[in-house]
Amino acid sequence: MHSDSWKDKCGVFGVYAPGEDVARITFYGIYALQHRGQESAGIASGDGQTLHVRTGMGLVSQVFEEHDLGHLPGHVAIGHTRYSTTGSSRSENAQPVHVEGTNGELALGHNGNLLNADVLRADLEDGGTDFETSTDTEIAARLLASAPGSSWLERAANTMKVLSGAYCFVAVTPDSLIAMRDPYGVRPLSIGRLNGKGWVIASETCALDHLGAEFVREVEPGEAIVIDGDGLHAEQALEKRRDALCVFEYIYFARPDSVIRGKLLQPTRANMGRELAREAPVDADIVIGVPDSATAAAIGYANESGIPYTEGLVKNRYVGRTFIKPDQRLREQGVRLKFNPLRQVIEGKRLIVVDDSIVRGTTTPKVVEMLRNAGAASIHMRICAPPIVHPCHFGIDMATQWELIASHQEIEDIRQHIGADSLSYLSLDGLMRAVEQPEDSFCTACFTGDYPMPVQLQMDKLVFERPGRGKAKKVPVAAATADSETGSG
Repeated sequence: MHSDSWKDKCGVFGVYAPGEDVARITFYGIYALQHRGQESAGIASGDGQTLHVRTGMGLVSQVFEEHDLGHLPGHVAIGHTRYSTTGSSRSENAQPVHVEGTNGELALGHNGNLLNADVLRADLEDGGTDFETSTDTEIAARLLASAPGSSWLERAANTMKVLSGAYCFVAVTPDSLIAMRDPYGVRPLSIGRLNGKGWVIASETCALDHLGAEFVREVEPGEAIVIDGDGLHAEQALEKRRDALCVFEYIYFARPDSVIRGKLLQPTRANMGRELAREAPVDADIVIGVPDSATAAAIGYANESGIPYTEGLVKNRYVGRTFIKPDQRLREQGVRLKFNPLRQVIEGKRLIVVDDSIVRGTTTPKVVEMLRNAGAASIHMRICAPPIVHPCHFGIDMATQWELIASHQEIEDIRQHIGADSLSYLSLDGLMRAVEQPEDSFCTACFTGDYPMPVQLQMDKLVFERPGRGKAKKVPVAAATADSETGSG
């Protein structure tokens, strides 16, 4: 996706493998998860006595060089790659976060967003805790580091009981690997076996594939996992609620070679294109996709419609992955830094252009304009997600409701705004047919406003219960959603 898009925040990875180079394994694990975050990266390893932590700003390959891995010894490690929340792209917020508590030291990485972060932080500060970052990740880390319990499994379970929101955590102590997933299962998390002896935990199965690890199963919603010298220990810490996997994992966030709920995402995305072709056919000469996330859907549309698929836009995959900013002239060109149309392919052609979503409606008009300037005779936009009309509170940095173009404009108004000859979105029913699973097994709140967990919006405030107090506390949405500095990544 491009700048007019959702940004998923973070990939997490963990490995327990005595006798293996766990730092190198973790490097390649988060390298495979680079698509989930490109602003910072980090690795923490445990050698049985202490933890070693390295973090930095930028891509995994920018943060780590060969000599860095030598400073990360041990038999257990975690890694993190981050897409920060608005305003918090700072080196001190890079993960994993390293803390010490009554249970000793640990480091923790997070994918998600804690809705009750402000309440938990206030309670910890009232108890004398000094925070070093602005993230909810540090809140979770400090809770776990001092949680009651005689074992890490018990402490992890007790920590989960006071958290509200969407989360996948990986944590490392000097000799243990810990993983936790919220009871709604909003973000994916998988377990793999490495060389028949070690264990791997990763946001997506593509990371397991790159390491030659064998997929075992997904971490269950509400489950806590601890891996140590005695093997893997699991506990259903919280009762599993309704399944609420973010449907955008299927549409965009996860890599097409990952498997979620037993389904490879590449053919699932092609199904979305096929459903679009059935719902919104149009007479045209060629089908193109906005690379890379919509390529599979464009191929599916072409196969179903019988209209040839071709590559019409070439993506510069390195734009946005540098610390050198464009000058004003290049900034004004905007989308041209990322996409280049193939004029000889599209000139004089009637185009069907498939994209994954329209969020704010700021970039799509530039893509349409670029294609027209390259000689397209007509442009028919087909979007393989329904209109996005509600904000996300569960760890996606996208937009406030007033910024979402579909929340206040009809489809015809949006068509005119983006300059296309026609515009159609995939229906929610069509999306569910494509993923071949029931709607109530996903979080589709961005389309419907039906949030899977108790998020109550009143007077632009988010209301939740203060854990253990029974007293409601109102916290500004900006402090509890993905647009704040409290969000993890």
